[in-house]
Amino acid sequence: MVIAVAFVLCLLFPVVARADGVQLTSVKLDATEDGYQLNADFEILLASSLLETIRKGVPLYFVVEFEMSRGRWYWLDEVSIRATRERRVSYLPLAEQYRLNTAGISQNLSTADDVRRVLSRIRSWTIAERGKFKPGDKFEAAIRFRLDTAQLPKPFQLNTFGSREWNLSSDWHRWTVTIGKDGSVSP
Repeated sequence: MVIAVAFVLCLLFPVVARADGVQLTSVKLDATEDGYQLNADFEILLASSLLETIRKGVPLYFVVEFEMSRGRWYWLDEVSIRATRERRVSYLPLAEQYRLNTAGISQNLSTADDVRRVLSRIRSWTIAERGKFKPGDKFEAAIRFRLDTAQLPKPFQLNTFGSREWNLSSDWHRWTVTIGKDGSVSP
């Protein structure tokens, strides 16, 4: 009887499978004149406690990690490229604005939704110079997005253990990349 009631309640009130977190929605690696550039979109759900922490003056650091590796049958995979992009989000109380700093470039944003929207997009990130790879090379590419809790002040680091809100990270998304004869990239 209890199982039947629980089943009916689950049908009436569908449970959302995702809590606060990060999900990759699209990723593309392109060969351009400047080199191999990565474009990615994430769906980021920031918990209200994270936003409140930023508003109280504690900056949060978010990291996008990218790797390209080549499998070897005789040893561990060879990592050809390993790149990270760090983004720092802070709050300016006098201006009542958020500040997003990426690679030394600052951007002021009015709302938390603007922060989430800008954080979720990676555009024209050059991860390797043109000509680094030979035609026909085949790699496994991987990308992920995460909150870097190691850069928080020590008292906040203790609060992050076991907390789902502070464990903001996507899974590694992996796909195969092949370099074409003209240096282009095909998924």
